[in-house]
Amino acid sequence: MTDAASLPPAPDRGFDPQDPAIAGLEVYLVGGAVRDQLLGLPAGDRDWVVVGATPEIMAGRGFTPVGGDFPVFLHPRTHEEYALARTERKSGRGYHGFVFHAGQDVTLADDLQRRDLTVNAIAQTPDGRLVDPLGGAQDVQARVLRHVGPAFTEDPVRLLRLARFAARFADFSIAPETLALCQALVQDGEVDALVPERVWQEFAKGLMTLRPGRMLDVLSHCGALARVAPGLVWDASVAVGLARAAARNLSLAQRYALLCRASAPALQDHLRAPAACRDLARLLPGMLAQLGLMVVADAPLMAAAFGLTEAGAFSAATAASPIAAAGPQAWLALFESCDAMRRPDRCLTLLAAAACVIRGVDIAVWDQRLQAVRSIDAGAIAREAGGDAVRIREGLRQARLRVLSLPGGISAPA
Repeated sequence: MTDAASLPPAPDRGFDPQDPAIAGLEVYLVGGAVRDQLLGLPAGDRDWVVVGATPEIMAGRGFTPVGGDFPVFLHPRTHEEYALARTERKSGRGYHGFVFHAGQDVTLADDLQRRDLTVNAIAQTPDGRLVDPLGGAQDVQARVLRHVGPAFTEDPVRLLRLARFAARFADFSIAPETLALCQALVQDGEVDALVPERVWQEFAKGLMTLRPGRMLDVLSHCGALARVAPGLVWDASVAVGLARAAARNLSLAQRYALLCRASAPALQDHLRAPAACRDLARLLPGMLAQLGLMVVADAPLMAAAFGLTEAGAFSAATAASPIAAAGPQAWLALFESCDAMRRPDRCLTLLAAAACVIRGVDIAVWDQRLQAVRSIDAGAIAREAGGDAVRIREGLRQARLRVLSLPGGISAPA
């Protein structure tokens, strides 16, 4: 961890005291930017807090207001966010159940006290000095995620953020008293006030970390997972597939599909994921079922996925079933099931996700097969069939099966 006394000087951190927009203002770098500096991580987005100013002062300096519930402004040149120091008071249920105060009397200490975790409640002056009344730097050093105060339980989003940070910072522990507050938050029903859109925002960020499963583990441990994602099956087999997806740096849609692969379709009504994510989640279980009959599978994963004993899973995956014996027919059926001829990239994306669950899925071989069936001249077949739709469909099918059966690697085992 970088020593606080050796943090970069202000100009290297994007702070120019001669900048007319901020000259004379009491400005601090806050939150994640300070935390990540202490961890020696690359600089990301910077957030700033301004003490003792008003919306009129900020507007007069060229800042653009963008905050809804509280005053946040975009810098006229850098477009970074500058928020007026504020306090908050609980006024109702859920994420929006707060009244904010951003007067000139609000101090930096007041502003830091309202934040979620101590590691996110550190400020830094333009000359590099830390302002850390809550011991956040010490918790960064100790690798501990700890709540700032009892008000943590007033905002259910903080539980989601804690779980997401646990996934991002996998070497950090969670303070036992913070976990206890999370459980109280669930028991008090605050978590039920979360709207699906807000849940998805945090889920998406957590899924794209190196250890996404830790987010789900934290939510499950607190009792929140069943509330925010009703019907989600989170077990060892799903966790292994998701971990492999993260290790292979797969996309959000692929990770989401692997997360949902053992859950009922009704889950999609609760998680407001983008269409691309829902699309893969809908198609992946069918592809896994088809591939399970074609390749030698990871027996423990197959057992969990299909409700078999480990021995039964291995036998099912290796037995000479009719589908496995008729390789080209099974391959073509897989392509047809996900509309691969029209959407080849999606098919390969699904196969890459499937490879996190089933061994032996050679993406290069499947790509070769897909290119072969897509290279067929459908127009020539249509002309030969005289425009007859039934003959065209059958002609295309037979041509695709023939090309899949050709020597030279097309019909190599999956």
